[in-house]
Amino acid sequence: MDFLINNVLRNPPLLLGLIAAIGLILQKKKLADIVKGSLLAAFGMVILDQGTSMLISSISPINSAFQSLSASGVAAEGLNDATFTASYGGTIGLAMFIGLAIHILIARFTPIKTIFLTGHMLWWFPFIFIAAGVEGGLTGWTLILFGAILSALYWSIMPWLLRKYVSDVTGDTSFTLGHPSGILALLSGFVASKLGNKEKSSEDLKLPAGLSFFREISITGGIVIFIMFLVVGLIIPEGFADLDQNLFMYAITQGFTFGAGLIVMLQGVRMLINQIVPAFKGISEKIVPNAIPAFDCPILFNYKPNAVLIGFITAMVTSTLLVLISNYFNVFNVLLIPLVITSFFECGAAAVIGEGQGGLRGAIIGTMTAAILMVALVGVSAVVYSNTIQNWILIFGGNDLSLFGIIAKLIASLFGGLF
Repeated sequence: MDFLINNVLRNPPLLLGLIAAIGLILQKKKLADIVKGSLLAAFGMVILDQGTSMLISSISPINSAFQSLSASGVAAEGLNDATFTASYGGTIGLAMFIGLAIHILIARFTPIKTIFLTGHMLWWFPFIFIAAGVEGGLTGWTLILFGAILSALYWSIMPWLLRKYVSDVTGDTSFTLGHPSGILALLSGFVASKLGNKEKSSEDLKLPAGLSFFREISITGGIVIFIMFLVVGLIIPEGFADLDQNLFMYAITQGFTFGAGLIVMLQGVRMLINQIVPAFKGISEKIVPNAIPAFDCPILFNYKPNAVLIGFITAMVTSTLLVLISNYFNVFNVLLIPLVITSFFECGAAAVIGEGQGGLRGAIIGTMTAAILMVALVGVSAVVYSNTIQNWILIFGGNDLSLFGIIAKLIASLFGGLF
C-alpha cells in the first residue's frame, strides 16, 4: 500500500499515464496506440507540472518578501506541511487510499459521475482533512475514516457542481474542473451571471497594432510579474536584501521565468487533453458509465487567456488591499501575507468562469468578489489550523482547502467530543 500511495497515486504523470492506458485497453486499441497514448499523457502531465513549478517559483519570492515584514506575526516554523506530514503521513496515505475507493464507488453507483484526476490534490485534500481532524481531537481509525470520507465527498461533489460553468466556457461537456478553486469559481460565476455582460468578452479587447503583443498571455504575464517585483522591491527592500544581483535584473529574470512557465504549462495542458479525454472514454463506458474526468485549473486557461491575467491582477490588487487592512486592524490576530499563488491559479480559474457567465465585466466583478472571500477564508482557516499547518494554509489557502477545512474542523470537534 505504501508503494502504491507514494509511487503511483502521488505520482501524477504515472497515474495519468496508467489511466490513459487502461482507457485505451478497454477500447481494444492496438498496442502501438496504447503505448503512444499513455506515454504522451504522462509526458503532458510532466510538462504541465514543470510549467506550474516555474510559475510558483517565479511568484513565491513575493510572498517571502511580505513575510519578512514581521517575523513575530508569523506562526511557529513547525506549523507547516513538512512537519505535519512527518507525524501524520501514514494516516494521510491511508485516508487517501480509502477515500479514492469511496470516490470511485460514488461515481459508479450514484448520479454524481466525476473522476477526480488532479494528482497532487489527491494528497492535499486528505492532508487538510486529517489536519482538521487532529485540531478537532480525532485519533486512530476515526481520524482516518474522517479524512477518507470527506475527501471522497469533495472529489465527487465539487467537480459535479462545476460542470455546467465549465461547459459554458469551453463548449465541451467531456470534462470538468477538479481543483480547490471550486468555491471561488462558483461565487464568481454566480455574481457574473447577475452583474456581467456576455456581449463584451475579455477576448475581444482591441489593441493598437503596436501593442498587439499584449494578446500573448506569456508576454503580458511576464511583464505583469516584472512590474510586480519592482513595486514590491521598492516598497519592501528588506524582502530582497539577500539578492546577488540588482532588483531590476532580478525582476526581469522572474518575469522571463513566469512567461516561459505559462508557455510550458499550456503546452502540457494541450497534450494532456488531447490524450486523456479520448482514452477516458474507455473507462466511462466499461467501468464507470457516463463518468467525466475532473482536471487541474490550468485546463481552463487556454480558453480565456485574457481573463486569466485580468483575474490575476484584479485578485492581487483587491486581496492585497484587504490583507493590509486586516493586518492593520489585526482582524484575525494572525499576520496575513498576499495570496500570490491563489490569486493566479484559483482566481484565474474564477475569472475564466466569470467570463463565461458575464463577459469582461463578469470576469472583473466575479474575481473581485472571489478575492474578498479568499482573504476571509485564509484568515479564518489560519486560526482553525493554529496547532497544525497554519504557515502552509497562509500561503496556499483562501480556497476550498480553507473553506472545507473550516467545516471539517467544526465536524471533527463534534465527533472528537463523542469519541
